[in-house]
Amino acid sequence: MGLENIITIVLLYYLHRNAKAANVPQEWKKYIKLGMFAAIGLLILGSSGIFPSYFISIFSIILISGVAYAVLNFKEFQNTKPLFFAVIPLIAISVIGDLLETVNKSWYKSVETVFDVASFFAFVWAIVMYFTYRKQKKLLEVERRLAIEREREFEITQKIKAQLEKDVAERTEALTHQKEELEKTLSELKSTQSQLIHAEKMASLGELTAGIAHEIQNPLNFVNNFSEVSTELIEEMEEELAKGDLEEVKAIFEDLKLNLEKINHHGKRADGIVKGMLQHSRNNQSQKELTDINALADEFLRLSYHGLRAKDKTFNANFKSDFDSELPKLEIVPQDLGRVFLNLINNAFYACAERSKKGQDTDYKPEVNIKTLKTGNAIEVQIQDNGSGIPEEIQEKIFQPFFTTKPTGQGTGLGLSLSYDIVKAHGGNLKVESRLGEGTIFIITLPI
Repeated sequence: MGLENIITIVLLYYLHRNAKAANVPQEWKKYIKLGMFAAIGLLILGSSGIFPSYFISIFSIILISGVAYAVLNFKEFQNTKPLFFAVIPLIAISVIGDLLETVNKSWYKSVETVFDVASFFAFVWAIVMYFTYRKQKKLLEVERRLAIEREREFEITQKIKAQLEKDVAERTEALTHQKEELEKTLSELKSTQSQLIHAEKMASLGELTAGIAHEIQNPLNFVNNFSEVSTELIEEMEEELAKGDLEEVKAIFEDLKLNLEKINHHGKRADGIVKGMLQHSRNNQSQKELTDINALADEFLRLSYHGLRAKDKTFNANFKSDFDSELPKLEIVPQDLGRVFLNLINNAFYACAERSKKGQDTDYKPEVNIKTLKTGNAIEVQIQDNGSGIPEEIQEKIFQPFFTTKPTGQGTGLGLSLSYDIVKAHGGNLKVESRLGEGTIFIITLPI
């Protein structure tokens, strides 16, 4: 008897605390205080024995039922729910015990021990649930504080973001203004550049024409030479026919056939050189094919030397080749890479010729060497001369379009630039190493 009133007082006490924290209306606070006074009164009256026990039990059940209704149905008291659920078993045992004691006191006495044990376990349950509730409440409080802190940080972030957006907008406006001024300046520069390019094209047209003629002269010399030889062979064949020597006629015929094949070969080579020179003004891609780098390099080494000899009979130089016989074939555009070899070898012979003309070294012997080797997953082609070398201050400029150290009319400045672009288009690299008075080496690296 009276346990439910004690529980009611505890619940109302927590409702009163939650009411302060939750800012519930004053009317609810008044009801809570009245409920506490009523529970205390019922507890005193139950202990005094002035009123019958069933009367006290009925009012106690009504009071705790009202508290339960308020806890379960009004959002203002949601925080007290866990505590209420914790004491429900204790309330139920107390109410059932009071009712049984009122209805049949003697029978209740026989089972009172059972109710005492049940009340003990319900009390333990309530204590455990209470401390669990307290722990969860603390965790929730920590979470709440973290949420508040995150919200505060979010507000600060939003303020910073707003300020940054404002700064970005101002900066964007300033940049837009600068952009408009730059576009205006760029337009003026483009107009000036177009005029300069036109003037440069007109000035370098003669040099470019001379360069094309210079490079195409090599295969044309072969065509002319083999044509002259073929003419002589035809005259010899006519004489042998007149003599009736058919065996000699057949031999001459085979020589003539071979000469015609060479004429055809060098004619196509001349065509390839012209196409290669036009690549500066065209974007079309030639067909790649598996090519023997050694054979290609050897061909253009000899072509370059004999071409220079055809132009200048006084020029003489030694040339050597050191080819790696184990090199794999590469998938390249042969005419493009052949043009690279021709440009670099021509430059090497030119450097040797210029040093030889100076006559400063009486025992100087011009020499050009070409070497191939495999380095890891790449093939390296080295073209070396013992000319005068390239000054260090201009080594970084030699691959720029139209840059040349040759006298006017002897170079367009496009050879090394185009060679560099061709090697890069094949996924490789072209670099130069040079020392004044010792010579120069160009190194072509091509991936396998």
